[in-house]
Amino acid sequence: MVVFARHFALSLFVLVNIFFISINAGSSSVDEKIELQSLIDNSTMVDRRREEIANEKNENAFDENPERVASMVDMTIRNNTERRKLGFLSCGTGNPIDDCWRCDRNWQRNRKRLADCAIGFGRNAIGGRDGRYYVVTDPNDDDPVHPRPGTLRHAVIQDQPLWIIFKRDMVIHLKQELLMNSFKTIDARGVNVHIANGGCITIQYVTNVIIHGLHIHDCKPTGNAMVRSSPSHYGWRTMADGDAISIFGSSHIWVDHNSLSNCADGLVDAIMGSTAITISNNYFTHHNEVMLLGHSDTYDRDKIMQVTIAYNHFGEGLVQRMPRCRHGYFHVVNNDYTHWEMYAIGGSADPTINSQGNRYLAPVNPNAKEVTHRVLTAGRWRHWNWRSEGDLMLNGAFFTPSGTGAGASYARASSLSAKPSSVVASLTSGSGALVCRRGRQC
Repeated sequence: MVVFARHFALSLFVLVNIFFISINAGSSSVDEKIELQSLIDNSTMVDRRREEIANEKNENAFDENPERVASMVDMTIRNNTERRKLGFLSCGTGNPIDDCWRCDRNWQRNRKRLADCAIGFGRNAIGGRDGRYYVVTDPNDDDPVHPRPGTLRHAVIQDQPLWIIFKRDMVIHLKQELLMNSFKTIDARGVNVHIANGGCITIQYVTNVIIHGLHIHDCKPTGNAMVRSSPSHYGWRTMADGDAISIFGSSHIWVDHNSLSNCADGLVDAIMGSTAITISNNYFTHHNEVMLLGHSDTYDRDKIMQVTIAYNHFGEGLVQRMPRCRHGYFHVVNNDYTHWEMYAIGGSADPTINSQGNRYLAPVNPNAKEVTHRVLTAGRWRHWNWRSEGDLMLNGAFFTPSGTGAGASYARASSLSAKPSSVVASLTSGSGALVCRRGRQC
């Protein structure tokens, strides 16, 4: 009887404890859900305020007088050419961006000179020029909310301007997308840095960012997690698409000399009113939808978008969207298109596309010779301003023009003076992430 009473008492004790533990666990779960919802709500409020500020900056970044931009760049190119004729630039290629800094054997001590070399609509992107150097020593990304000092994530979220460099070669596997803060340069010259097989770079509601010299590939969708975007703020991130570089509501952005391939969505996407962008000297390979510029056909804020696409090599294994444009003004100049499977340049929603001095090598497929592709137009495309000027068409490639020919719309889509298409191979020969060593020209 005593044994039975003890067993009964013990059983009753266990059942009572299980009951209270279940109540506490349920209460804890509710509390966690309330806390999570509070964080999401606060994050949404912060993001809305950041969006308002970014939209104002983006509108101010729109250039009402792009003819002035073109003349400034033309003068830079002419001066650079004359200096090269006189022998001052022994390594000169005619690529004005590269000739601005690559001839300097002491480039490593003069890294910030790069910020003065941008051309086109993104020419005013200074990145972290006015800040200190930050050396990334740790390739890990263990905690996207509390990143360790010395990691790339810790560097890019800081509030002050920073010029970010790397101590050694490294492969960085990001657990979540890398949220950039304003006035940052990521400069991977002199080392071999890969961002791969995880989250990649998001430039959202910020300004003045330079991305240079990275290998970015095999980016994956990430999200439904907390991620820090500044020392004072972290918030809930919904699913990211898996772009290599996503530019979202941002301005004064320069993406230069990167090697990009094989990501889940795009390689470079710019949407939601982003503007004042230059995409130059990059090497794009092994990807389907390469570059999207413009959020949707109904998102009118993208009408302020101005993008320069210059001196890039669109290489093996590419299919389409080099770029695919909506609404804005796009200057496609002196690029080398050696591969596409469907088309090279596409668009919808009345974008202005100014193609100058490019080399287009069509694929063998007789049904894919056309450079251009209009999306869901029902005949409206005949009024869109798309022109080809001085482009070299090879292997049956052809560009279907439309619109008014020369005019104000093309002026708004002009950002630099094009070189003859016959020299495109030389201009783009150094595209992608460069091998730069101390004491040597890159």
